[in-house]
Amino acid sequence: MLRELKNPSEDMVSLRGAIATVQALRRPAMGDAPSAMATGRHRPGGHPLARSHRDWRTPLELVLAAALSGSSFLFLRIAAPLFGPAPVIDLRLAIGALLLTPFLWRSRLQLAAAGWWKLVSIGALNILVPLLLFAWSSERAPAGVNAIVFSMAVPFTALTAFLFFGERLGGRRVVGMLSGLVGVVVLACGDLSGAGTGAAVVAGTLATLFYGAGANLVRQQFHDIPATALVAALLASNALLLAPLAVWTWPSTPIPMDAWSSVLALGSLGTSVVYVLYFRLIQRIGAPGAATIAYLAPVFGVLWAWLALGEALTPGMAAGGALILGGMLYGQRKSAIAPAVERTALPREACVNCNH
Repeated sequence: MLRELKNPSEDMVSLRGAIATVQALRRPAMGDAPSAMATGRHRPGGHPLARSHRDWRTPLELVLAAALSGSSFLFLRIAAPLFGPAPVIDLRLAIGALLLTPFLWRSRLQLAAAGWWKLVSIGALNILVPLLLFAWSSERAPAGVNAIVFSMAVPFTALTAFLFFGERLGGRRVVGMLSGLVGVVVLACGDLSGAGTGAAVVAGTLATLFYGAGANLVRQQFHDIPATALVAALLASNALLLAPLAVWTWPSTPIPMDAWSSVLALGSLGTSVVYVLYFRLIQRIGAPGAATIAYLAPVFGVLWAWLALGEALTPGMAAGGALILGGMLYGQRKSAIAPAVERTALPREACVNCNH
């Protein structure tokens, strides 16, 4: 009887060993699962985060942000000559921050953990300085010109991502960037209405360079903060930073109602809504992808300026715009936008070993 009991025990030991062997063989396959999920290649559809660039909200938000962004050049053209650069931008930032204050309070702990000095400095680079440059430019150049120059944010975002953040910069993007710069020169030297157009184009181009650098810093430093709260913090901190200069340079003459209406539209639609959409897109599809707003913004900018102000599309604007937008489209054709989106859409923890 003892012998009979012994034999099943041996069988059970053998069976237990076999089970352990099977589990050991399965363990590497199970260990590979997180890696496959991180790369989005474990099934045809990929990881949900890797599919974020195919989210139905993305094209809708891109078009809406471009339309509102294009309208901001119209409102700036109306308000900037009457208010001056610092007052009009400070009002724009303050109105936008006021509308988003509830979201700022809700995420105050996350914002405090990120560091207020970092919020102020990156906000100044990505928001305050570019807006001041475009406001100064709007006093001297048509709204359509500034809207066209704004499209240079696309190559400058890719350039700063390549120089400082390890992103790839293909030959097509280099050619597109050079074409865009030639277009800027054509705009600056073209026969456009208004004095000082060349200096205005240079100021707008410099603003887009700041946009490119700031967009990449936003993605790197604030990827885990809700976009609405982040925009509210950036707008509020920069409004406070600019307030002394705005008070110092406040115009002494009465300001007409249409200028006040333009500032209100700038702060609500052209600032709070646009920046919320912009930072949502940065966090979802990355800075280079979000910068494609600049493809459509010039079209809307020229359209709004023509409808509201009667600004015509001059030959210089047409030639410069064709070079800039054509270069941008060529630079993005067959580029690594989709792979880049898949990389940037993933959480930082899942991309520790990614080759960015």
